[in-house]
Amino acid sequence: MAATRRILLVEDDAHIAELLALHLRDEGLAVVHCARGDDGLRQAERGGWDALVLDLMLPGVDGLEICRRVRAMTRYTPIIIVSARGSEVHRILGLEVGADDYLAKPFSVLELVARVKALLRRAEALAQNARLDAGCLAVGGVAIDPLAREAQLDGRRLDLTPREFELLHFFARQPGKVFSRLDLLNAVWGYRHEGYEHTVNTHINRLRAKVEADPANPRRILTVWGRGYKFAADAGGPAA
Repeated sequence: MAATRRILLVEDDAHIAELLALHLRDEGLAVVHCARGDDGLRQAERGGWDALVLDLMLPGVDGLEICRRVRAMTRYTPIIIVSARGSEVHRILGLEVGADDYLAKPFSVLELVARVKALLRRAEALAQNARLDAGCLAVGGVAIDPLAREAQLDGRRLDLTPREFELLHFFARQPGKVFSRLDLLNAVWGYRHEGYEHTVNTHINRLRAKVEADPANPRRILTVWGRGYKFAADAGGPAA
């Protein structure tokens, strides 16, 4: 199950904040509200937010300064500014300091929610592209991040040894292709010696115990009798 996305709402108008938080929560989003800019800035700098909704005119620290500080952070976070300052100058200023969107008050709450959701989709698409550029894989319910050396099964993190990770990564890069035990020894262990096939067998069994619902009847790492093993892209298909 995907983690609940977190929204930081920095708005000093209690009525607007309550209304926005209600509608955002109705969309399944977790909302934290700060009425002061300095409190909002502290929360923003703690990180872990999926989007920020900022008023411009705030007690303590204004929304533009929060925006500047968030944009100086390493992690990209989508930002929407909402403000009574609806002039073109203020809109341009807000966008120039790093906001992704700017909505002038009074505004439609439903439109703001729609814009937040659009920014979340865009951020997820950018993150997915970055993962693909890094060589990340998603096949058969398994997601692999080779840079972080992490793997997930249906959204759940797998606890793999380094060799198990390398074996799973090798399989997932070439789904459907059959590899003999000697092929796997050469590619994953780095040597090609007969008599060490039991090493492959042991690791296959351990890996199946972690990625198969029923290791005795595997649906991902399949045995191709007389030839070796393959990784099935369609995890629901019959064993070979």
